[in-house]
Amino acid sequence: MSRRARAGSAVSIIAEAGMNHDGNVGLACRLADAAAEAGADAVKYQMHVAGAETLRNAPNPPYFNGEPRYEYFSRTAFTPAKWQHLKRHCESRGLEFLCSPFSIDAVESLERLGVRRHKVPSGEVTNLPLLERIARTGKPVLLSSGMSSWDELDRAVEVIRRRNRRLTVLQCTSEYPCPEERVGLNVLGELARRYGLPIGLSDHTLTNYAAFAAVTLGAVVVEKHLTLSRRMYGSDAKHSLEPEEFAELSRGIRAVERMLTHPVNKADVRRYRVMKRTFQKSIVAVRDLPRGARITASSVALKKPGTGLPAARWAQVLGKRMVRAVAADTVLTEADVDWKAHA
Repeated sequence: MSRRARAGSAVSIIAEAGMNHDGNVGLACRLADAAAEAGADAVKYQMHVAGAETLRNAPNPPYFNGEPRYEYFSRTAFTPAKWQHLKRHCESRGLEFLCSPFSIDAVESLERLGVRRHKVPSGEVTNLPLLERIARTGKPVLLSSGMSSWDELDRAVEVIRRRNRRLTVLQCTSEYPCPEERVGLNVLGELARRYGLPIGLSDHTLTNYAAFAAVTLGAVVVEKHLTLSRRMYGSDAKHSLEPEEFAELSRGIRAVERMLTHPVNKADVRRYRVMKRTFQKSIVAVRDLPRGARITASSVALKKPGTGLPAARWAQVLGKRMVRAVAADTVLTEADVDWKAHA
């Protein structure tokens, strides 16, 4: 049973470790440890098979020029034994092991590993043969929509849903880091309306604000990059959260979940009885009022505590007569006033 299922939470928090391990399986395990300690439900890596997914002269993304892409993928790749070790380690920490495939070869490897879900990265939305292979596994699919148009996304959803209805679509903006104006929170509602599927957010901003907002808008999956330090080498480290920042993400999402799942009934104010007595005001005599005295705006005032006639009845009291005498600074009660008397 997953950490999330045990807690009864609706939102799946995914720590995107990506390539922040730089090819070191020990470091990949440390990232899983950090994810577990920060409250994530799953930790996600990337499986790159260089020869199956890229040409040697393919360009690097604009945010990473540390080494040629082909060499980077080759150098940081894990053997099947190391992937198995990493998966076991994640599961020993109560985490789901997730991994994005960038080729059909990678999908086959992940199937041999026995992953529970597949995550389609944004760049593979138009890779229909890859989507068809993933759909045929019958396992739940997370589809990240980062750089796709509506037409491209419609086609991807159609291809997956032909064979597999267990699909969640994630709003994502393929900018690293993503400015707040480009998060696209408005897209979340359109995704839900357009496909009638669960929705989520793969967030590339450098703060947690977008994730919190997405949960209030119905996101059931939130994915965010995690690194041990933004000073580490690699394509993702500098736009990732550090462990304490990720822990704050998890705490915030769980807090928002509690707020959303515990509606407040504004018609029921019984729990505020003490607060109402303390902070609200009553109608109070400002001078001695004899029996039969007419109540005027100059003879009463509104003062704490809220234990007598409430301030809201001010207009009803004016012009009425006193049934009994009260001293100055006495809170008036229902029984003090002749309610039949005419102004």
